[in-house]
Amino acid sequence: MTVLRFESVSKRYSGGHDALIDISFEVGEGEMLFVTGHSGAGKSTLLKLIHLSERPSQGTVMFAGRNLLKVRGGQVSLHRRQVGAVYQDHRLLTDRSVAENVSLPLILRGERRDHIGKRVREVLTRLGLGHRERALPGELSAGEQQRVGIARAIVSEPRLLVADEPTGNLDPALAAEIMSLFASMPERGTSVLVVSHDLPLIRRMRKRVLILDHGKLMDDISPEDLAD
Repeated sequence: MTVLRFESVSKRYSGGHDALIDISFEVGEGEMLFVTGHSGAGKSTLLKLIHLSERPSQGTVMFAGRNLLKVRGGQVSLHRRQVGAVYQDHRLLTDRSVAENVSLPLILRGERRDHIGKRVREVLTRLGLGHRERALPGELSAGEQQRVGIARAIVSEPRLLVADEPTGNLDPALAAEIMSLFASMPERGTSVLVVSHDLPLIRRMRKRVLILDHGKLMDDISPEDLAD
């Protein structure tokens, strides 16, 4: 089943800048892939279209069989609950504990308090953070903060997880640890799309890679093609 599909999508900003030009690709259910390219290639714009922070100038973005052009008003927040997002800077609330940060998506969804507590503990334990649930973000290492961001993104079991340069501030060992966590998510039915410029890391992961250049999709490389 296809979770995400771009059909001849272009995005032109005011002033005539073409951020994306006639982009087409699909992401299957339970698939992990990377998007890479130089600064300004269109990677961030692609993520904004998925998250409905921007709308395409031309073409269609389909998510779980639904045309995102038709998603308006209160339906936007409902869509975003199906798309978990991980950022390089974590974006954690510094005055809230780890557990409180992770529980936010479930609170916004109106889940029962007992279910929220159980689910948060499950996810934190899975990510090796069960002993840190009462800590504040400032008391955590960079790797722990990133894992809290991941926990918050997956606690509501999204259909798709998008990660924007999630290992940019991490040392190689921590970067490999985070990528290993991402690689395990498709087993639970979550598709994963990672934006990264770390080509050696991408090559080691042996996943499908989309290459953007000046807004155009230049290549769609299969895992087999990355093999030595």
